[in-house]
Amino acid sequence: QVQLVESGGGLVQAGGSLRLSCAASGSIFRFNPMGWYRQAPGKQRELVAVITIGGSTNYADSVKGRFTISRDNAKNTVYLQMNSLKPEDTAVYYCNYKNSPYLAWGQGTQVTVSS
Repeated sequence: QVQLVESGGGLVQAGGSLRLSCAASGSIFRFNPMGWYRQAPGKQRELVAVITIGGSTNYADSVKGRFTISRDNAKNTVYLQMNSLKPEDTAVYYCNYKNSPYLAWGQGTQVTVSS
């Protein structure tokens, strides 16, 4: 059973930056499109960034131009660089496959952006 462990979240002021990491216990990233998701209180989980097997990326309109997803296959790690953070980016962030069936969800990492 592959495990996902997200880290790097924290409390930051609006306009600040954070870099999230998602480490997998197995070599899964190079064989699957991966995504970063987020879930704000009272809202459904949403997909915000995707990286394909070939390294192409795609972003939700709400984060386009501010977030960058990347991948290090040798380290079995996916990253999310988040710049120009806004209070509406406050959420728990998770990584997983882009498409179902999904791996078991990790615990996520909390990102809180203060105004």
